[in-house]
Amino acid sequence: MTWLLYGANGYTGELVAREAVRRGLRPVLAGRSRAPVEALARELGLEARVFGLDEPGATAAALAGASLVLHCAGPFSATAAPMMRACLAVRAHYLDITGEVAVFEHAATLDREARAAGVVVCPGVGFDVVPTDCLAARLAEALPDATELALGFDGESRMSRGTSRTMVEGLGQGGAVRRAGVIVRVPLAYRTRRIDFGAGEKLATTIPWGDVSTAFRTTGIPNIEVYLPVSPRAVANLRRLRLVRPLLALGPVQRFLKSRVDRLPAGPDEAERARTPTRLWGEVRNAAGAVRTARLEVGNGYTVTVQAALGIVARLLDPAQPPAAGALTPARLMGARYVETLPGSGRITLS
Repeated sequence: MTWLLYGANGYTGELVAREAVRRGLRPVLAGRSRAPVEALARELGLEARVFGLDEPGATAAALAGASLVLHCAGPFSATAAPMMRACLAVRAHYLDITGEVAVFEHAATLDREARAAGVVVCPGVGFDVVPTDCLAARLAEALPDATELALGFDGESRMSRGTSRTMVEGLGQGGAVRRAGVIVRVPLAYRTRRIDFGAGEKLATTIPWGDVSTAFRTTGIPNIEVYLPVSPRAVANLRRLRLVRPLLALGPVQRFLKSRVDRLPAGPDEAERARTPTRLWGEVRNAAGAVRTARLEVGNGYTVTVQAALGIVARLLDPAQPPAAGALTPARLMGARYVETLPGSGRITLS
């Protein structure tokens, strides 16, 4: 079957392309920038297609013959919706590597259309949000009447430019948590707590991560928060930014901050990825006060993204395992144990 990797010339897209070829897969490489896409395709001996996402008909035409698209070109706040629409038009499965709450929420609205088209729409098939989604599913199994879920992760790897640009966009939007089944916007550094991710307690603060959307659809738990370890100084700085948050969303401010990001290295190199695993933690609580905790160690986030995404590509292209169509989360598609099958990942431990 023909499948297409869009955004192949980006940091993560190139990692996916190279690993796909190493595994004997032959995606069509695609993107908006002709020179780098075609150069990578020539090097890897693959077909290239160059197109943008501005005109729906042209985008759908460019997907001709593809049964699946793995979308790696952010910012997904701008690119996910048009690519989802094109995939539905040509009846191709849609996958991406976003961690953005709004993208997950939009995908959920397409469930009926995806089922009618007989395809899967599943954003977040990388580090965002495969490991945490699987952790959430295991915790829900361990405490089926849970009403509160907290998730978090601790990794020392640098972020790619794309991830950093997404974080810049998030500054102007503030934080997000789920309360009583509804996503609620909250201030930056809304809540802090000390968490043992597996190597001793660290101060952590809430972040507007994709699990605020996906974990609810995976587990049905109505109250969800996601945490990231930070220094006390970082918490203080984030809380100061509350005073100017509306300014952070302005176009000129966003362009300035993103221009600073564009001066950074593309992302961690192979050696850094190899030495920077990620620890994950989750906790559920029910109305009676019972608590279950889960921990897991996986590889570097970008390595996990490559492995998890390609595993899901292979699953959807396997004619012997036709998936249920619809808008799905990774754990609903692949099961709570999927993360444990990834190279370098440990097993989820419950206490």
